[in-house]
Amino acid sequence: MKRILSVLVLLLSLGTLCFSQNHKIRVSCIGDSITWGMTLSDRENEAYPFQLQKMLGDGYEVGNFGRNGATLLRHGHRPYMDQEEFAAAMLFPADIIVIHLGVNDTDPRNWPNYRDEFVGDYLTLIDTLKTVSPSARVIIALMTPIADRHPRFNSGTKEWHTEIQEAIGVVAELSGAELIDFHTPLYPYPQHIPDAVHPDAFGASLLAKTVYSQITGDYGGLSLSELYTDNMVLQRNVPLDIHGIADAGEKVTVTLGKEKVSAVTPASGHWKVVLPPRKEATGLRLTVSTKNRKLSFSNVAVGEVWLCSGQSNMEFMMCQTKEGPLDIPLSADADLRLYDMKCRWRTDDVAWPLSALDSLNNLDYFKPAKWEVASPENVKMFSAVGYYFGKTLRDSLRVPVGLICNAVGGATTESWVDRNTLETRFPLILRDWLNNDFIQDWARGRAAKNISNRTDKVDRHPYQPCYLFEAGILPLDRYTIKGVAWYQGESNAHNKSAHSALFTMLVDSWREYFGKEDMPFYYVQLSSLGRPSWPWFRDSQRLLLGQRSALGMVVSSDIGDLVDVHFTEKKPVGRRLAQWALSRDYGFSNVTPSGPLVREARAEGNRVVVSFDYAEGLHPGVLPDGESDPSVREITGFEVASHEGCFFPAKAEVRGNEIVLSCPDVPSPTLVRYAWEPYTRANLYNGALLPASTFRVEVR
Repeated sequence: MKRILSVLVLLLSLGTLCFSQNHKIRVSCIGDSITWGMTLSDRENEAYPFQLQKMLGDGYEVGNFGRNGATLLRHGHRPYMDQEEFAAAMLFPADIIVIHLGVNDTDPRNWPNYRDEFVGDYLTLIDTLKTVSPSARVIIALMTPIADRHPRFNSGTKEWHTEIQEAIGVVAELSGAELIDFHTPLYPYPQHIPDAVHPDAFGASLLAKTVYSQITGDYGGLSLSELYTDNMVLQRNVPLDIHGIADAGEKVTVTLGKEKVSAVTPASGHWKVVLPPRKEATGLRLTVSTKNRKLSFSNVAVGEVWLCSGQSNMEFMMCQTKEGPLDIPLSADADLRLYDMKCRWRTDDVAWPLSALDSLNNLDYFKPAKWEVASPENVKMFSAVGYYFGKTLRDSLRVPVGLICNAVGGATTESWVDRNTLETRFPLILRDWLNNDFIQDWARGRAAKNISNRTDKVDRHPYQPCYLFEAGILPLDRYTIKGVAWYQGESNAHNKSAHSALFTMLVDSWREYFGKEDMPFYYVQLSSLGRPSWPWFRDSQRLLLGQRSALGMVVSSDIGDLVDVHFTEKKPVGRRLAQWALSRDYGFSNVTPSGPLVREARAEGNRVVVSFDYAEGLHPGVLPDGESDPSVREITGFEVASHEGCFFPAKAEVRGNEIVLSCPDVPSPTLVRYAWEPYTRANLYNGALLPASTFRVEVR
């Protein structure tokens, strides 16, 4: 090896005179089959180094030194430094060296045995390349994704891929090499990694663009997320994180009122400034500027920002509600701001055109939106639950409130969870999703109908796991929000166990993405409806309250509809969500956040005593639809059993903050349940006029 290097250095020193004058900037692309262009039908035009050449133009000469199957590890099954492509790269004195290696090191022949050698071997590769190009810029890439379809994904590949990414970061730190990210641009587009490893031509173009921007510093100039528009609301009382994209080296200046902060854009193109916390305010102007561009936003407010998301009962618009005709004309409010992300194609029982499928594959599912001041015209088309939630906050807080809504009818829980979380914690749900029993058959059938015009194997759809996170959460670009109001579950009610796991993943996923470990997350329990599995599902939603901090659940079973999943009385739901926020997050100690939540059931002779949280003023309430006769002062909906499956109605009496149950048919009860019917008329309320949740507990 030393002799070969000596010869190469001599040849290069003799040849320097041939190209030292007016030579093009040379870019050496070193890597494995992804660099080489394996699986591409026209690799000499489509492989990322060739696309990079076209982007850089005649002033550059790009060399493709990819080797199929190459490993970074010297003891790997095909060490790159032992290949003829490496020797060719050494004869190509480069001004810029781009390295993308490590994917093949995830092979079980390699990483389990030689992981401790990876950092040292990578540093050796860089040092060796620099013996012939001492002043070269060295750029090393985080690896492209390996899709969950890979046959070894769950038997080590996923874990090892993550460990190698971390090792590459260490190499960059120790060597001083520039680090670029080949993973993030491709990760939301698994359809562009058709064999689970090698990007197609579109995927290769994303890699080429990543290298092009790193080399030139050209990121297309100043840009911000789509949430930056006139009338926007910024979160009060927290440091204001304003961030975006600009060309490398550009100075970005952000001005909000009298505050002005600047930052110089690093080589990655991602700049960020942090403004000090502000109290509520209105009528501000936000400007973000560079030498070549200025973005200015008027009527900016500082207040409370909440994300309203889920499926059709959150999407359900004000104009569809029972309360809408009265409340819409009264809805004008300059300090209630709405950012309404409407989908381009509703998930109705139709086949979508090819143009829709193309947009789906590019994650272009939501229409462009902008912040709007609440008025009858735009409120009537906004989420009713979201509107009443925001209006209740406005009435109580008297500060600006901003609501972002991106709910999608029929959406599954898993479609809102980020890809890495599902790959790590629930990979089985990603497999063959249109035939996967973890996903509700109704959702799979509707999705299959929507995409039935597809002409290839690509099957992206809003109900697909990860899709709505990638199409509806990533565009929010980590915008600072206070918390989440969530109404979803109907499309997961067939499998309460899977949903319970998915819901905690959803909460963890969003809290990590928005950078708030205890971000409030308030959700609506499913209402009453004639679907047999719903009592069990509602109870599983209740049990979720103990799985994470800062959760709150709204009970809606008292206002459901026997046959229509979209009950029209949405005002109580929005208000009940707001009561959680007012009590938990805004210090309204006089606001009760929840109806009675069962704590325990204990035996007392042949009776059962049930205790609750939020139990002040227990009484038999009048259901909103008027079905209960106010003159009848009996609490209904309780049952007891001595054996599973043998429940009998129980008489319920209020004793302070407890309920005492008796049933002559069950002298020694061991189980208690309440509101255990799909469409329940159970009527236990507390003094705040909030209903008790469906529950099932053992008698202690």
